[in-house]
Amino acid sequence: MNPEQIIASLKTLVDDGKVLTDPADLEAYGKDWTRQYAPRPLAIVLPKTTEQVQAVVQFANDHSVALVPSGGRTGLSAGAVAANGEVVVAFDNMNQILDFNASDRTVRCQAGVITEQLQTFAEDNDLFYPVDFASAGSSQLGGNLSTNAGGIKVIRYGMSRDWVAGLKVVTGKGDILELNLDLEKNNTGYDLRHLFIGAEGTLGFITEATMKLTRQPTNLTVMVLGLADLTNTMDVLQTFLRNIDLTAYEFFSHQAMGHVLAHGQVQAPFETEAPYYALLEFEAVSDQVMNDAMSLFEHCVESGWVLDGVISQSETQANNLWQLRERISESIAPRTPYKNDISVVVSKVPEFLTEIDQVVTEHYPDFEIIWFGHIGDGNLHLNILKPEDMAKEEFFDKCQQVNKWVFDIVQRHRGSVSAEHGVGLVKKDYLQYTRSPAEIAYLQGIKQVFDPNGIMNPGKIFDPQQAG
Repeated sequence: MNPEQIIASLKTLVDDGKVLTDPADLEAYGKDWTRQYAPRPLAIVLPKTTEQVQAVVQFANDHSVALVPSGGRTGLSAGAVAANGEVVVAFDNMNQILDFNASDRTVRCQAGVITEQLQTFAEDNDLFYPVDFASAGSSQLGGNLSTNAGGIKVIRYGMSRDWVAGLKVVTGKGDILELNLDLEKNNTGYDLRHLFIGAEGTLGFITEATMKLTRQPTNLTVMVLGLADLTNTMDVLQTFLRNIDLTAYEFFSHQAMGHVLAHGQVQAPFETEAPYYALLEFEAVSDQVMNDAMSLFEHCVESGWVLDGVISQSETQANNLWQLRERISESIAPRTPYKNDISVVVSKVPEFLTEIDQVVTEHYPDFEIIWFGHIGDGNLHLNILKPEDMAKEEFFDKCQQVNKWVFDIVQRHRGSVSAEHGVGLVKKDYLQYTRSPAEIAYLQGIKQVFDPNGIMNPGKIFDPQQAG
């Protein structure tokens, strides 16, 4: 079929006006937050039901049409980029909360439900959806699950996959599967839902998810501490964890905070300047917990790990302190950052972070380096900012050159080249640094079972010829 025939056929499978071909729509829906690849989709399809998604997938199989899923397009690994004439399946119109069970503390959502929408729904029902990140206002649940998004509260609540009671998916073969039936305990063989979580749409498309909720946390309190040295992040973390259950432990550099402050809307937490900062969050359920927190702070100061600090006295102040961390990506975005999302087990973080910093400083003497991340769960975000007088292509080439050194260190520490942002196009050449050849072969075999014709998000995680 030629492109015109494909577009005409797609229009028969979804509601009127839900196949877009305008250049502005192709540009908007064909990319995510990465800027390395120019979008070039054939068309955008906006289904409203699982059955419409199924019809599109079946058509794509019959006519060898490549499909790319699109959620909130907030990804950072080009997992949702359509750069080779693919048809984008966007889930914007599948944005309904379908069912809520207060007794089971579960809520069934379509894939296009916005993260913040789910969080607000939970709060309105005196419950809590704990998976949270800076893109909560635009990221979609299906995309979160397809990349197994983590965010800022992993240290206490885990990743997206930990909150999934059940899934409805359309496989690459066009079958509709209901996975796990929302059961808490279901020991009947392979749990296929976990194959689709983190698969980036390469096995099929998630159309519905039943998500678990929990109790609302009580009196969340935030501390921001100025650290004397890079390695002190772990000293502080271990000190607090021995005494207090943290809901978050974040880390960012002085350079990162400088960009946030320059961006406006946020004030410095205290006058003392520090090379690095830690943000801690915990439930201050009693005066005793607050007293313990202050005692631990004093101990960290006396130990020389902490130069200064502040503790929130209200919910508003806590939210303002969070802005120091959450606005980093937004504030550096105009500088076209090259991002690395890497992780190791928490105990290896100090040595790992020091080695990475030394390599990057050596190989990027003229580049500004921005460190931040969810350091409490071993996840670091390394951001290299493009010099204003350097072409984007030259900049990305230079960044690619240093990846080998960075990922060699990741491999040596038995870490991951992608902690929470997926593989997509950006990381697929480096998959072998985290996965063994035997493991990759099994992953390719799974891909072949669910997507025998290779139409589901081809070129992501694996090259198309590898997937078969």
